[in-house]
Amino acid sequence: MNLKKGISSMLLVCGMLLVTDKTVMGQSTNPFMETYNTPYGVPPFNKITNAHFVPAFQEGMKQQQQAVAAIYKQRSVPTFVNTVVALEESGRLLSKVSTVFFNLSSANTSPELEKIAQQMAPELSKHSDDIYLNSELFKRVKTVYDKRNSSKLNAEQQRLLEKTYKSFVRSGANLNAAQQQQMRAINKEFSLLTLNFGQHLLAEVNAYELLIDKPADLAGLPESVKAAAAASAKQAGKDGKWRFTLHTPSVTPFLQYSENRALREKMYNAYINRANHDDENDNKKIISRIVALRAEKAALLGYNSHADFVLEESMAKSPKEAYDLLNGLWDAALPVAKQEAVEMQKVMDKEGRNEKLEAWDWAHYADKVRKERYNYDAEALRPYFHIDNVREGFFKVVNKLYGITFTLLPEVPVYHKDVSAYQVKEADGTHIGVIYMDFFTRSSKRGGAWMTSYATQSYENGKRVAPVVSIVCNFSGPNGDEPALFTADEVTTFYHEMGHALHGLLSNVKYRSLAGTSVPRDFVELPSQVMEHFAFEPEVLQFYAKHYKTGAIVPQELIDRMKNASKFNQGFETVEYLAASLLDMGFHTVPAGKEVNATEFESSEMNKYGLIKQIAPRYRSTYFQHIFASGYSAGYYSYIWSAVLDSDAFAAFKESGNIFNPEVANSFRKNVLEKGGTVEPMDLYKAFRGKEPNMKYLLKDRGLDKAL
Repeated sequence: MNLKKGISSMLLVCGMLLVTDKTVMGQSTNPFMETYNTPYGVPPFNKITNAHFVPAFQEGMKQQQQAVAAIYKQRSVPTFVNTVVALEESGRLLSKVSTVFFNLSSANTSPELEKIAQQMAPELSKHSDDIYLNSELFKRVKTVYDKRNSSKLNAEQQRLLEKTYKSFVRSGANLNAAQQQQMRAINKEFSLLTLNFGQHLLAEVNAYELLIDKPADLAGLPESVKAAAAASAKQAGKDGKWRFTLHTPSVTPFLQYSENRALREKMYNAYINRANHDDENDNKKIISRIVALRAEKAALLGYNSHADFVLEESMAKSPKEAYDLLNGLWDAALPVAKQEAVEMQKVMDKEGRNEKLEAWDWAHYADKVRKERYNYDAEALRPYFHIDNVREGFFKVVNKLYGITFTLLPEVPVYHKDVSAYQVKEADGTHIGVIYMDFFTRSSKRGGAWMTSYATQSYENGKRVAPVVSIVCNFSGPNGDEPALFTADEVTTFYHEMGHALHGLLSNVKYRSLAGTSVPRDFVELPSQVMEHFAFEPEVLQFYAKHYKTGAIVPQELIDRMKNASKFNQGFETVEYLAASLLDMGFHTVPAGKEVNATEFESSEMNKYGLIKQIAPRYRSTYFQHIFASGYSAGYYSYIWSAVLDSDAFAAFKESGNIFNPEVANSFRKNVLEKGGTVEPMDLYKAFRGKEPNMKYLLKDRGLDKAL
């Protein structure tokens, strides 16, 4: 079991409803402590209550402690099987309960269960430390590792051995007793800080609303946006008004379409100041402490910075390599963004406004430039992106690529009424796995979109253990009589998350710790981002882009206008992303012993790179959940690193003359999707492509090739 990864992902959550029914506290009535009697071994969500979690956590930790003790107390000579594999197979109950609890806590939380999350975070941190700082256990692992060159292990076994050994060393196994106590204290405090960061952000987002009661203040907003705002107000008990929130499907179109500049400014400032109000949900002090603890931990382990510690296990290998990529792209993108600002200012001037372009104007005037220059209106595409058609269209794409099929499982238990489950099968009907899809925004769900797993692929007794995965998104739901219609951005997000899901579903390795998405952060986005490229290809659009009323296929002219318009504003989109990546690297190259003030540090870093005032980092510090409450610290750059790979990879499909080329698809499946973390990522990529990736494809995709 990859316990360190599991515990890290567990601590991202906010919890669910606390139940205290004593009748379910015993093992005999706790579904976690029994074999799931469900189709394909999916979690029995219809039987799990919140009172099951704490006893299952505690029993899971107890069982793993017993299994670990049996490993290090045995008198047998340490071997790969009796030590490394035995450790890999420990903690099955703990993994079983934690995947359900923490996935649900992210996707369908309630404030009451934050008490359980707060209770379990330090206990799980201690449990992890008790394993990785166990000197007797480490001696056995090290003995096996030291004999690795003379042992007859295959490549995957060698990979698991190396990963296991490094997990101990990177957790502090080589530290002295005093240093290990310091490490334990850091880990315990850190576990609560990251939890609190996410809880504060969710509370902040759910607390804000902009209520409009004058129809004139809705000028510019499409009918679909106004209808959604009216429905939101009605649901909140404020019928007759229009309610806008900081959830993406609400705030994004408001900033894009609203003609009311004062309200745009108000909404924008609320958005970029989330968890930055010096109140109970403020995250600045948490950030300062997280940065300090990470730097302190890195120094304990002998690294110059947290970024050095993290990137050692990445494709980039060092902060310098990451910075070189980011700085090179920054030099290409910033001049383009500045020119975009000039063009938008011209539109403002043409309207007779005696005003300077500000950050809250950018999305609005970028949309106007697109309409003026490219005759493109993003709203014109929505009727062609019916949720059912988009989903079924994706199924056809992957069927043509890999021969796999998706079948709805209406009888499988789900955790929310909006969730659906599908069986995934090979062309010959062989079961691959199960995927849950959870599309719509709600107050119980944290922001963003992600893929996760309830069961990870592996082999047991020569038989493949099928994965159970889930994608969770925050898309606009049905609106009155109108069905859920995606924006182009939401279509892209869906393809992205389904790319992650394919990585988990098609995994075909022996050990869970190496399966699916268990790869470096700057490689994990390749399978997701390469799928984005398929979404708007003409052959793919024929599958799903059908008007929800007439059934007519989207006019190619409209798609051409979208693609032409997509090159505009790439300066902004690249710069806001790079600014966040540079901010992440800045925070995590701070040396030990130096305290930072989050907002002052952010301002200083952005000034250093010359970020123009009309652009803020995609994630400002106080709501940068990727790096302060998730696994992307010193790793947010990975999206652009992977973008170099995915642009180059998709070129292989395009250059073959058929984006569904079976040879190219099979090579991508066999060399990337199936291999998990069993091979060095660049070796996997070169096995697929035959060479290292070329950045020219990324620059061309973004229209930045002429900037260099």
